Amino acid sequence: MRLILLGPPGAGKGTQAEGIKKEFNIPHISTGDIFRENIKNNTKLGEKAQEYMNKGLLVPDELVVELVKDRLSKQDCSEGFLLDGFPRTIEQAKALDKELEKMNQKLNKAVNIKVSEDVLVERIVGRRICRDCKATYHVTFNPPKQEGICDKCGGELYQRDDDKEETVQKRIKVYNEQTQPLVDYYGKKGLILNINGEQEIKKVLEDVINNLKGKKNDNY
Repeated sequence: MRLILLGPPGAGKGTQAEGIKKEFNIPHISTGDIFRENIKNNTKLGEKAQEYMNKGLLVPDELVVELVKDRLSKQDCSEGFLLDGFPRTIEQAKALDKELEKMNQKLNKAVNIKVSEDVLVERIVGRRICRDCKATYHVTFNPPKQEGICDKCGGELYQRDDDKEETVQKRIKVYNEQTQPLVDYYGKKGLILNINGEQEIKKVLEDVINNLKGKKNDNY
């Protein structure tokens, strides 16, 4: 199963990725992980990526594609993969298509977890993290027993800067401008699988798995 995972910030992609990975026994590959792995191992690609990052620049598409291609050539991807965070743009998607074609591979589906903007903002802005043990809470959906205090270790709970409403709105705007067009791109290829991400976590995963196994029609 060769999959791409799409969805805006706060859609729950990370949580769903874990379930998909286990169900289909495929590696969950995020660009962040690829960067860290290559930089840690001092690979040539990693050194190039580090140069851009040190200057505060975005890693160019050509290099990102090279890093992804290198990762997909590894043995654990022989039966499939789940790409998360790549592609982010139409240009990257076209580049990925070309590389997969060279590898005689094709994508099975692009799983798109759909969540309305209001729900996204509520989910992200309400998130709180423990400074000490990094446990996560939510002021509405998973509040601590005592406000501002971690249930597990008694540490202070705080809101990350990128979880503040103004930043969240910007992140969603960037997603809508850059990545949302991928839904149309993969839709025209008949590869898009739309999933209602506003359901309970277990139900979202159940819908993803059933659709991918052909037990259920995509009707969202």
